[in-house]
Amino acid sequence: GRALLVLLLSATVSLLGGLIFGYELGIISGALLQLQTDFQLSCFKQEVLVSSILVGALLASLAGGILIDRHGRRRAILVSNVVLLVGSLILTLARAFTVLVLGRVAVGFAISVSSMACCIYVSEMVAAHQRGLLVSLYEAGITVGILLSYALNYVFADVDEGWRYMFGLAIAPTAMQFLSILFLPVNPVKLSSWDSDCQKGLIPLQDTEDRAAPKREPYHKKHYSFLDLFRTRDNMRRRTLVGLGLVLFQQFTGQPNVLGYASKIFHSVGFQSNSSAILASVGLGAIKVVATLVAMALADRAGRRVLLMAGCVVMAISVTTIALTSRTAPLAMARDCKAATGPNASLSLTLTPVFPQSAVSPVPPASRAGKSQAGPGFAATSSLAKVFASTQSKEAVPNSSLALKRDWVGQSKKGTLESTGPPLRAAPWAQHTVLNWITLLSMMAFVSAFSIGFGPMTWLVLSEIYPAGIRGRAFAFCNSFNWAANLLISLSFLDLVDAIGFSWMFLLYGLMGVMALIFIYLFVPETKGQSLEEIDQQFSRKR
Repeated sequence: GRALLVLLLSATVSLLGGLIFGYELGIISGALLQLQTDFQLSCFKQEVLVSSILVGALLASLAGGILIDRHGRRRAILVSNVVLLVGSLILTLARAFTVLVLGRVAVGFAISVSSMACCIYVSEMVAAHQRGLLVSLYEAGITVGILLSYALNYVFADVDEGWRYMFGLAIAPTAMQFLSILFLPVNPVKLSSWDSDCQKGLIPLQDTEDRAAPKREPYHKKHYSFLDLFRTRDNMRRRTLVGLGLVLFQQFTGQPNVLGYASKIFHSVGFQSNSSAILASVGLGAIKVVATLVAMALADRAGRRVLLMAGCVVMAISVTTIALTSRTAPLAMARDCKAATGPNASLSLTLTPVFPQSAVSPVPPASRAGKSQAGPGFAATSSLAKVFASTQSKEAVPNSSLALKRDWVGQSKKGTLESTGPPLRAAPWAQHTVLNWITLLSMMAFVSAFSIGFGPMTWLVLSEIYPAGIRGRAFAFCNSFNWAANLLISLSFLDLVDAIGFSWMFLLYGLMGVMALIFIYLFVPETKGQSLEEIDQQFSRKR
């Protein structure tokens, strides 16, 4: 009975942690539409507000590892809950722009620490044959959190100061996670020895084989310095190579930007009305949820390595197909950033057909003009609201068409919908229905493949391959590269598209998928069904 209780509480902590992460990443897309009018935010201030969560996440990646290793995983989660509660209260009660930024930084710090600590804590609490399922549950929570944020964006879109409710509702799952973890035992690796923990029953989820292993070969926690990550001791350098390779390929295969083009693809295949665009975005999120559930079911059966390689193959084929079809049927439509100039102003949406002669650079001139007006480019930076995922990035947040409902519906009373060039029915992509549907299906295949492979498996493997004494710092080190690569990919996308063209950009993503497949085949071992100690011993051998 106690083992079942701990199992359920561990699952609850993992799911709620992911849900909070996904919710905080997705909610800004809808809140920003109201904040820009309530606070009369310029494009630059919108950039700062959207990017502030990244600042907090990077700070957590630098300092969170020390907190996790020195004070324990459980305490780190409790601290992140407290910081998140404070940050949510600051955002809910904010009356000034600087207060909003401070609140988002605090939230970014909290969700980054929580993401690392939850994955490590759950991986250490459960038996080997349950680890893949429960750690992947965190990823499922992220996708559910994103869908929930879109639903609440829709509900509060026309409510006066609805953004306060959007930010404030994060308090509920945070409080639930805080209460759940209070009933869980202290992290096993923070106690005296693995053997004595098993004898005292402090690891109730470890099966009999796992309990017998330490008796045969007692597991002694070793102490490591941060620089040991780059040394040959216990083959740590190779572990670091595996960790960095996974997080970098996770981003360089283009997942933030593929999802950033979701609305273009939806409109290209005929989702022209507001309701159909909303449905398409929610449908994409639903696909991610289903695919992540499939990954949870297969993680402990097929194995991490198989799912990673299968995901790379499908992702490479999908983005290559999008690249080839886009040469014949260029994508259209871009959202331009225009600063709110008064209380009744709203974001405008510029609809610009893309003609064959401009197929090399499918980003419409209006988008590039907006980019030059707003410094580094709001068009690129605003996509950060979509890509903080991946977040686990971990997860990239699907396109915010749902959040745009308020803008579209409110055009009659708050602004105008601008249309430039010939009528939309004359756009060249309208003549390529079959190719457009192939593009849509390819994007859905890409989303599914990422949610089965790189999405959950990267963080599962990272929580397994490092020794207990440095696991928190190693995870944080790799996580910092994940955030940095995410930022680099997002901000450089429009410039690269201008330089080499959309099709070549996606062909490059396909090449990165092939390289990722080769890397995983050569360097990433299979860890399914092994205890953390067995994985550690496997890596410690010279190979």
